[in-house]
Amino acid sequence: MSIVVTGATGHLGRLVVAALLADGVPADGIAIVVRNEEKAADLVARGVELRVADYSKPETLADAFRAGDRVLLISGSEVGQRVPQHTAVIDAARAADVAQLAYTGILGGPDADVRLADEHKATERLILDSGLPYTFLRNGWYTENYTGNLAPVLEHDAVVAAAGEGRIAAASRADYAAAAAAVLTGEGHLDKAYELSGDTAWSLSEYAAELSRQTGRTIAYNNVPAGTLLGILTGAGVPEQMASILVDVDHGIERGLLAGTTGDLARLTGRPTTPLAETIAEALKG
Repeated sequence: MSIVVTGATGHLGRLVVAALLADGVPADGIAIVVRNEEKAADLVARGVELRVADYSKPETLADAFRAGDRVLLISGSEVGQRVPQHTAVIDAARAADVAQLAYTGILGGPDADVRLADEHKATERLILDSGLPYTFLRNGWYTENYTGNLAPVLEHDAVVAAAGEGRIAAASRADYAAAAAAVLTGEGHLDKAYELSGDTAWSLSEYAAELSRQTGRTIAYNNVPAGTLLGILTGAGVPEQMASILVDVDHGIERGLLAGTTGDLARLTGRPTTPLAETIAEALKG
């Protein structure tokens, strides 16, 4: 039996592997499923088992899992392709008779009323229908969704969005990774859903104010109409479908979709979630 992390070369996957190792899981008890072997070289060097497979090629998943494995399915990044990709993983996990299938979904689960949630809802239904023991990790927003690309913000001294004064209970990717590691290594998490979010919700006005404080500059929050934001995103090279989904998420934020502070994330990790100011400070260093 191994703890298996799919999508392990992505931002979240790497942090999950690091969290498992930090929690004392032996490297030879961890397997990673990746589609690009070269990108996994640093992880393999740490002693984890490599299993090469591709969500989009079901035949490659036939040997990705073993009976008794505890598997983390990190949702695919290709919006519009995730349901067939996730179906292939679920089918392979069921055929292998894994002991647990944990899935990274979206805060609110079946009640999330944004387009970004549609594929997550469909995946949760597929997992339930599979009969596999499951754990739903319904992740809220990553603070790095904002701090991961500060260049345009600092160039224009402005945070531009269409989220009004909606609040966001974001947490760092490392927080969510630690929660995933906890449910993969602990007991009592089967057939449960966790609503994961940061301990404190903040608005984009407050985000801009914290950026201003840490940079010594005056950074404004510009709340713009949906059409204006759509034009800005597509003008920056974001495909129109994805840009419209991101605008829709902003409207969800304005309605309070990502504001819930459930406490589940801190309870799973056993520590408070990473404060906004700390994640900003790390981003500004880099």
